[in-house]
Amino acid sequence: MDYIKEPIEINHVRINNRLVMPPMATSASEDGTVTSKLLKYYSDRSAGGYIGLIITEHSYISQQGIANPGQVSISRDSDIDGLKKLVQVIHDNGTKVIAQINHAGSSARKNVTGMPIVSASAVVNEGATGKSGEVPKVMTVDEIKAVVNDFALAAKRAKEAGFDGVEIHSAHGYLLNQFYSPLTNKREDAYTGATLEGRLRIHQEVIAAVRQMVGEDYLVALRLGGCDYMDGGSTVEDSIEAAVLLEKWGIDLLDVSGGLNGYIVPGCKEPGYFSAMTEQIKKKVSIPVILTGGVTEVKDAEQLLQEQKADLVGVGRAIFKDAMWPEKNMK
Repeated sequence: MDYIKEPIEINHVRINNRLVMPPMATSASEDGTVTSKLLKYYSDRSAGGYIGLIITEHSYISQQGIANPGQVSISRDSDIDGLKKLVQVIHDNGTKVIAQINHAGSSARKNVTGMPIVSASAVVNEGATGKSGEVPKVMTVDEIKAVVNDFALAAKRAKEAGFDGVEIHSAHGYLLNQFYSPLTNKREDAYTGATLEGRLRIHQEVIAAVRQMVGEDYLVALRLGGCDYMDGGSTVEDSIEAAVLLEKWGIDLLDVSGGLNGYIVPGCKEPGYFSAMTEQIKKKVSIPVILTGGVTEVKDAEQLLQEQKADLVGVGRAIFKDAMWPEKNMK
């Protein structure tokens, strides 16, 4: 097993191997703060430095963007001290870490946020993360600009907390993914659901705002819910075109997953659920690509890397369930 243990450098960040622990919600926060339970969870899994890169669970960029109770906040300057502790326990174990930042959009619930549910269009979220069944309020252009700014401020906090980079979340039916999917974007303005460029306009604006805030030499990744696997939804072809644009706009690392369908592919049981997407995307971009989904054994991760399906491979549920998985499999 050679490829999995090869280091890789992404925008000045040297990652010791190609194993990624992808973002997975623990619901271990209290009022958005980093708790001792959360610190132990990440310390246990990063112990020994067997994981090359950890992407922490999605953190909300604003009160209105909360997806779940127990979710970590990166929406307040007061969050930085707790996030510094989180980074420190992972860095102490010799592992790199980036923060995933997110707005839930119509996947939020009013009884959690205390605020109106918003989205690209007035379409009930029937994807994997749709919970409320509520028709969301259509975001105005000014509200979109405010969210773009919230993403930028969250990225600034991630940098101040010491994270090695930041990942913009546009997958699994959350807000940016709601703009990307033609099923949930029925707009007719500059963010139109009728063209890929319109569906990606908010992404372009978020990337530009984040870059302005953190600088060119800071790792900025994006998790793309490339395909909805639903009639009338985003397609694999869309994901390839989107990847090219996202690289052009300044993304350093693409983390490919599902769209409104979530993190599975209907009917797919083979390791590397999204390899049909990542293999094609990898041929069209020069930036590294992460593949996750159903990988539970190192031999499968190694094979996916050898077959040029991706540059890094995420192992999620297996590490979530067993903190010793990295040591058992990567020693």
